[in-house]
Amino acid sequence: MQIIHSDVLIIGGGLAGLRAGLAARKRGQEVIILSLVPPKRSHSAAAQGGMQASLANSTRGSGDNEDVHFEDTVRGSDWGNDQIVARMFAHTAPKAVRELAAWGVPWNRVQAGDHTAIIDGQPVTISESTTAHGLITARDFGGTKKWRTCYVSDGTGHAMLYAVSDQSIAAGIPVHERMEAVSLIHDGSRCHGAIVRNLMTGELVAYVARATCIATGGFGRIYQSTTNAVINEGIGAAIALETGIVPLANMEAVQFHPTAIFPAGILVTEGCRGDGGLLRDVDGHRFMPDYEPEKKELASRDVVSRRMEAHIQSGKGVRNRFGEHLWLDITLLGEQHINGKLREVKEICQHFLGIDPSRQWIPVRPAQHYSMGGIRTTPDGAVYGLQGLFSCGEAACWDLHGFNRLGGNSVAETVVSGMIVGEAIADFCASPAGELTVSTALIRDCGRQAAEEFSAIARCSGPENASQLLRDMQQTMSQQVGIVRHGDALQSAVDTLKSLILRSRQIGLRCSRPGANPELLLAWRVRKMLKLALCVADGALQRTESRGAHFRSDHPQRNDADWLKRTLAYWPDAEQTRPTLRYEALDVLRMELPPGWRGYGARDAIDHPDTSRRQAEVDALRQQLASADRNTRQAALLAFRHHLPAHLRGDNARLGEAP
Repeated sequence: MQIIHSDVLIIGGGLAGLRAGLAARKRGQEVIILSLVPPKRSHSAAAQGGMQASLANSTRGSGDNEDVHFEDTVRGSDWGNDQIVARMFAHTAPKAVRELAAWGVPWNRVQAGDHTAIIDGQPVTISESTTAHGLITARDFGGTKKWRTCYVSDGTGHAMLYAVSDQSIAAGIPVHERMEAVSLIHDGSRCHGAIVRNLMTGELVAYVARATCIATGGFGRIYQSTTNAVINEGIGAAIALETGIVPLANMEAVQFHPTAIFPAGILVTEGCRGDGGLLRDVDGHRFMPDYEPEKKELASRDVVSRRMEAHIQSGKGVRNRFGEHLWLDITLLGEQHINGKLREVKEICQHFLGIDPSRQWIPVRPAQHYSMGGIRTTPDGAVYGLQGLFSCGEAACWDLHGFNRLGGNSVAETVVSGMIVGEAIADFCASPAGELTVSTALIRDCGRQAAEEFSAIARCSGPENASQLLRDMQQTMSQQVGIVRHGDALQSAVDTLKSLILRSRQIGLRCSRPGANPELLLAWRVRKMLKLALCVADGALQRTESRGAHFRSDHPQRNDADWLKRTLAYWPDAEQTRPTLRYEALDVLRMELPPGWRGYGARDAIDHPDTSRRQAEVDALRQQLASADRNTRQAALLAFRHHLPAHLRGDNARLGEAP
């Protein structure tokens, strides 16, 4: 077996992986990036609407800062996230967006003077100051108090990915394309790299590294209707789970985007609603104000998705031969606005629906979009259980998002977490713990196990069909582990998925040749996807509360007293048919923002016993430091800057703020 050595191995060539690789490379580490596809074809390119960063340049963003962004993120998470990580993120995001501007990302800019915007369905004149002219502007997004989503029309991810990819090329980082990590090389306590399969030849190669980082994105393809790319099957998370040591966290926290075009499931950016688009039902009625009179279409994504599904169930959906949907109306924005700032949306509608969105309403229905859960890490991206293993981006549960992600925070997380985790990787490699002492026998054994796994699948002549198992899994997840969940349906889903795992061990192939064999790969991947699906379904079954995107109709209250904790899913035995679940409590007494009301629906939650005590402490500290500046007050409530690399700790500059 060929063995390739490097200081750092990055598994995943999207924004998070590329940015982490850049950070490590700039510190003098040799980096290799593995990617299923050419990096500029990664799913990061599909991000449309924008990236949140509290620049406060535009009129509607005036007064924004890290404190407001932090609070929006915590409330959006339904108090399920790590508030230290949320602070690190909100503090670093402005630095990241400015760095990207220096790398050539053509952010939309403030134009001085009067401009007309559609707000709450009505034209409103916004006056931009000459002082801000030419600075990076922002649009509105759901769940935010300020306009802070920086954007490049509706091709933000595309522009960001190309800029970061070009930087990695300039830095001389090799990207090995059409390569898939199939297992991790580890001895039970230390990760030494990965066994990797060449997708064109079928050859197995050992990549040995002092530090390994998994940045393979989400696992949306376990669902039938998803906005995720076909490569988003969650294999990076699955091979971490299969070590038996590394936990996946909060896997039941799955976000459904409100506006996927129906029936194709292709994303239509939240920027449509942020720019003034409206949701309408079969009668043409704008229904969101009936449910959420304050935020309306710009309530948090989990809330909008549930309201849409409830409205369809009430008989107000539009029926066609594919099922039921609702309408997204952006005609009121005008052709000029759509052609300039929503041109990708227009092209999607023209190519996949045959309509012109400047004249016709867009059929939409919620679809699986994002995975808040993933490989559990510390704030510096180090993975629980295996030294030398890191993770960032959607593959990780860095726990910025808790149980619901705000729009614009994901593409921001890719570059921010990449910056922070890449520095931590470089620190690890420079430390005594980063010294590489690995047995060639261990590498050989890991390679042999991977080869035997593929050989066993190829030899099996069982009666099961991998494609059918995949369809059964996707249908089960969409129908029983979707937007609204119930204990009976979840139990049925767990039972079905357990039977599918047993059946997956009897998959027979029509073609067992080595090399580029899609049938062999699907049979191998579906086994891993089923484990991820069971982590989602079983975690949802056990969590008898509603929090963020996890909504139980039989347990509609958020229950902080019993469930203010992360789910940790392990798979210690390859033969078991459901995950081993453990829990990690969130410490209310360390929270800067104690649990409260999100601002949607009724004030209905079961309080944690420490909440009132912590709120009293926070109030007393704020009163004691009332005359201090906001950074001093914040540091007294929750210290976080020591978790950041030294060069990222400084304050962010804004118009009108004293240095």
